[in-house]
Amino acid sequence: MTSSPPKVFDLALLKARQARAAQAGAETFLFDRVVEDLGERLHAVVRDFQNAADLGSPGQGIAKLLAASAKQSRHVDWPAGEHEALPIAAQSLDLVVSALALQFVNDLPGVLAQVRRALQPDGYFLAATIGGDTLTELRQSFTEAEVALDGGLSPRVIPMLDLRDAGALLQRAGFALPVTDVDRITVRYDNMFGLMRDLRRMGATNMLTDRRRTPLRRATLMRAADIYARRFADSDGRIRATFDVVWMAGWSPHESQQKPLKPGSAKMSLEEAVKGMKKGK
Repeated sequence: MTSSPPKVFDLALLKARQARAAQAGAETFLFDRVVEDLGERLHAVVRDFQNAADLGSPGQGIAKLLAASAKQSRHVDWPAGEHEALPIAAQSLDLVVSALALQFVNDLPGVLAQVRRALQPDGYFLAATIGGDTLTELRQSFTEAEVALDGGLSPRVIPMLDLRDAGALLQRAGFALPVTDVDRITVRYDNMFGLMRDLRRMGATNMLTDRRRTPLRRATLMRAADIYARRFADSDGRIRATFDVVWMAGWSPHESQQKPLKPGSAKMSLEEAVKGMKKGK
């Protein structure tokens, strides 16, 4: 019997907070940048896509982009089921994209494997997810404040995917020609409370299943704000907030794709090549 992945995220709470943020006026500067970047990356791929799907992206930006990039496109939301099974038939798509949604997946390896199965041979996958050192300043400030005043840490910030793990997950899922990179975005605020307001307006506040259910103490909050201001402020007094967008891209395998050389198949060794370069000087 296959065990279920741990439920890291309260997906019902995530949807409720995203809906509340949209109703109140969502903060979209990060998402807008990702949508623009994703459009440029798709434009660089010389391919006419027929059937595309947007996987879990919030808002309407990706839907509009896919409408102009593929003959048919649809939005696929996260399933409510325990195993996060995607409602997509095998080999039914030639393009799957996702913008700022994969960071909330409980079973990312499983979802990537499903995406790989949903793609036709030589189909393309392109996704942007929050990861790396995102909100490292906020995390460090709360860690120091909670250790000092509360005697321990409470789960507060989602686990972050780093670049090396992203590439390994693409390979594990069976993607060919995997490519990953990071876009680091630094945003400045008057204080930590301005950053936290934006996070609420993104629907991105704490939705961890194991989050502390008691309200955050005012003393802890003020200590964290003070630490943030002392450690992460510029000369003008404004604080920095880091957002790392991890990009992942890969192809469903096909015989036409470029293959890596087999070990030992090179006609010249590295040593011979270096010697040849020295003789040519």
